[in-house]
Amino acid sequence: MAMEAHEIEKLIKDGLPDAEVRIEDLRGDGDHYAAYVVSKSFEGKSRVQQHQMVYNALQGKMGGELHALALQTSIPE
Repeated sequence: MAMEAHEIEKLIKDGLPDAEVRIEDLRGDGDHYAAYVVSKSFEGKSRVQQHQMVYNALQGKMGGELHALALQTSIPE
């Protein structure tokens, strides 16, 4: 079962409350998304650690309900 963009956004915001999140459905199929996540909590973290934080917020849904997620993370400017 595919996930809706708003569900992905909610999970990320629940896990990273200060995050600004933008989700794009890349193919219009509800299976391939891009997530752009900006959070002050990423400060001082490597890109890998930032991505792990987002994956943790997704509560194990990556690879199951959420098939593909292109992820871009950054700290606020």
